Amino acid sequence: MLRNSMLVPLLVVLLGSTTAFATDGYFSLGYGVKSQGIGGVGIALPQDGLAAATNPAGTAFVPDRADVGLTWFSPDRSAQIIGNAFGSDATYDGNGQSNFFIPEFGFIKKINETISAGVAVYGNGGMNTQYASNPYARFGSTGTAGINLEQLFVSPSVAYKLNEQNSLGLAVNFAYQLFSAQGLGAFAGASASPANLTSNATDTSTGWGVRLGWTGQVTPDLTLGTTWASKINTSKFSDYSGLFANGGSFDIPENYGVGLAYKFAPVWTFAADVSRINYSGVSSVANPLSNLTVLGNPLGSANGPGFGWNDITVVKLGVSYDYATNVTLRAGYNHSGQAIPNDQTFFNILAPATVQDHLTFGGTWKTSTSGELSVAYTHGFKNTVIGVNSIPPGNPPGFGGGNANISLEENSLGVAYGWKF
Repeated sequence: MLRNSMLVPLLVVLLGSTTAFATDGYFSLGYGVKSQGIGGVGIALPQDGLAAATNPAGTAFVPDRADVGLTWFSPDRSAQIIGNAFGSDATYDGNGQSNFFIPEFGFIKKINETISAGVAVYGNGGMNTQYASNPYARFGSTGTAGINLEQLFVSPSVAYKLNEQNSLGLAVNFAYQLFSAQGLGAFAGASASPANLTSNATDTSTGWGVRLGWTGQVTPDLTLGTTWASKINTSKFSDYSGLFANGGSFDIPENYGVGLAYKFAPVWTFAADVSRINYSGVSSVANPLSNLTVLGNPLGSANGPGFGWNDITVVKLGVSYDYATNVTLRAGYNHSGQAIPNDQTFFNILAPATVQDHLTFGGTWKTSTSGELSVAYTHGFKNTVIGVNSIPPGNPPGFGGGNANISLEENSLGVAYGWKF
């Protein structure tokens, strides 16, 4: 276990000022402040030291540089229960904490004319809710309710230039996760391990995966790219083996995508990415609640219920404009499919990742020949998933029927400084 290794203090410091967030499902909209300002685009448009987080092949086209940044993130989470036979009908505010800070770091160095190496450190994704008024209180829960999931990636990378136009890249993704849950006592009778269901200490999990990529300058004005990241099989959250399927397993799903960047005028660049996140490959995320109520698989069992999420496709569009020799402006739009089905909203009160549409703005000011300051603002438009037959009827394992409606709205502001060397 890494718990006692030299790496843990660094990870704790990096995660200490962050907490979980949700954009494209629970994945980040984009990696790096520059990418955030242009809708999260990055597969064919490497811009800074965080390029390897999206496509490691792109680092071959980024000059030697380092980048550090911090993003303020503010989600607004809420839930509503209606038509419940146990009297839980009410609107619930999940904003026990409203302001979070997410750091990032990137470094790229050319080794020779064909090989570039680097490392990117960033928050991959997560989720946080904290309900002072417990939505599950009428079913037997006590205290506040909520979860906190955080995922930090450390991704050393290498890119190899096949020629002046094409490169291949490899990043090794080391994932470090933190998780805690509280106020879920109502589900104790439906858990394979009630002592490891809720209100335990923050648990940690680690795992390894890879990201591969290709970037090709097809014409002087058109660049294409593609990338694929493996599923990361992580160690289990043993303190929550009675909550997550397969004894506390919470792996990180496979994802992949294609992108293009087209310079349609000397000062204008259009970019677009289409990516896919395969949440269905992770049982604790994808298994529906009906695995408990219909199939009789308790929480924490091999086929235990999860959040019932679907795979999603994400479309990212962006444009950049070189307003002056030292100023670049950016704007973008990000749309993702809906991961949460209408009949899975009851358990997703804990993880209401409902936002589908984002509008982003950003810019970079070159403060000197080697330094630059970048900013990005993102608004995730409020979206509500209306429950349809989402609360199991009857007595335990039922919960009195009715529906849960869940909502999320987001704002974020990122600032980063980068310098070439």
